Amino acid sequence: MHIVLLEPEIPQNAGNIARTCAVTNSVLHLIKPLGFSVDDKYLKRAGLDYWDLLDIRYYENFQDFMDKNQGIRLWMATTKAKHVYTEVQFQENDYFMFGRESAGIPEEILMAHEAGTIRIPMLEVARSLNLSNSVAIIIYEALRQQGFKGMLTQGQLHHHSW
Repeated sequence: MHIVLLEPEIPQNAGNIARTCAVTNSVLHLIKPLGFSVDDKYLKRAGLDYWDLLDIRYYENFQDFMDKNQGIRLWMATTKAKHVYTEVQFQENDYFMFGRESAGIPEEILMAHEAGTIRIPMLEVARSLNLSNSVAIIIYEALRQQGFKGMLTQGQLHHHSW
């Protein structure tokens, strides 16, 4: 699966998302401009020691991303979508795009991809969820639908047995 961040602004969010990508074996796509340096200490700290497990790809802008990823199934998470993410049957190689923390995905892009827009339900008085939480919610639903292939689904205790 693929997580796409369109112009992310907050290094801690990007770091947390990078960690989520590492533990889910998801590719992380970062579309510039980025609101931080990839050397940022907060980005590195939030991602912990998982950076070597990541496949990160960078793009100059949205069009560069689209040009280099033709024929993909792209889902755009937005508070403006008509469909809830649980109404979709995700596939193994789907791409999930999330917009800037301050503004989301531009409406012009959403309009061109209306059928691929999904939302996470929330109270009307709330503006949005934290970006890294939104990514985790949607990627884990997609993985659940795929049966968590290749992932540990049962843990081991350190000092006792179940």
